[in-house]
Amino acid sequence: MSKLTYQSAGVNYDVLDTFKRACQAAAGTTVGSLARHGLTEPAGIRGESAYVLEAPDAYYAHVEEALGTKILVADALYALTGRSLYQQVAIDDVATIANDLCAVGALPIAIAMYAAVGDSEYLADATRARDLAAGFAEGCRLSGAVWSGGETQTLKGMITPGTVVLGGSAFGRIAPKSQRIVGNVEDGDVMVFLASSGVQTNGLTLCRALAERLPQGYLTPIADGRTYAEALLDPSVIYVRFVAACQQAGIPLHYTAHMTGHGWRKLMRLEAPFVYRVDVVPPPQPVFATIIAAAGLDTHEAYGTFNMGVGFTAYVPAAAAEACLQAARGAGYTAWIGGSVRREGSRKAVDIPALGITYDASSLKIR
Repeated sequence: MSKLTYQSAGVNYDVLDTFKRACQAAAGTTVGSLARHGLTEPAGIRGESAYVLEAPDAYYAHVEEALGTKILVADALYALTGRSLYQQVAIDDVATIANDLCAVGALPIAIAMYAAVGDSEYLADATRARDLAAGFAEGCRLSGAVWSGGETQTLKGMITPGTVVLGGSAFGRIAPKSQRIVGNVEDGDVMVFLASSGVQTNGLTLCRALAERLPQGYLTPIADGRTYAEALLDPSVIYVRFVAACQQAGIPLHYTAHMTGHGWRKLMRLEAPFVYRVDVVPPPQPVFATIIAAAGLDTHEAYGTFNMGVGFTAYVPAAAAEACLQAARGAGYTAWIGGSVRREGSRKAVDIPALGITYDASSLKIR
């Protein structure tokens, strides 16, 4: 059986990231419009997980995100079994928005939904519609935000009938201004890892393609006794409470990384040259073993594509590491010290000695 990678499944991050960089450059030419509102753009914010505006008394942040193709797994399970897990994917939609927002230190105030269908009959199913709405509301509650509104469209001829494109946006605030996470990582900082729930919201295009290779498709049992589809649809962890707990405890978050897209390469998202050494590699959830075996991925490809059990990373001074762990666990998260940050001249890389893996700077080009 041939190997199936994320790129061969149809997602080419080299192309997407090139477009994103072009957009960042073009967007930078519009900054002059802020002056009339008495606002400014902090240096270096382009390319971060959320956009930040500086006002005299606070920072404000905005982000727009989309769920991706995970909804198609819920559609397939519903068609095969009549079981609705749409509430879980609606939580995922909020998670991908709120986690990007809190990664800059902003706590969400308002979150809006975007939903587009190819045929309005998709939302005529009362169970599906009810569960999508309930899940989005629950995601907002878990994020400490109000569901402010949104937009629903029927885009016949653009979206395949029988599913929905889910996305949304969020607005948040950073106050006092000292709570902004700016990326002031230092030599000797510690990386605190927070567990994911599984695949979460990244890599689903590949995961869906793999269902065709499994003996019972989405209903194939995996090692934890559940079906492949059930494991894929575990709702994503929302990490807002962790950031809020650290802020309340006065723990200095030098940087954070929401581990979606690019796998563990995301540990070196910051532009500055550091070596991110991972010393503790947790056993990933059983669903990843199924994915790796069916796709024929090697370890380097797996950790460069999926979160592999780590959903969020905080970079803190070594002296604050224990307090950070306590804050995370007190807020209900599974967390551990995963490694450290080192200055090694101009080298920028992620080193994972236990797995024999290194990702150099050329493997992540998002700015």
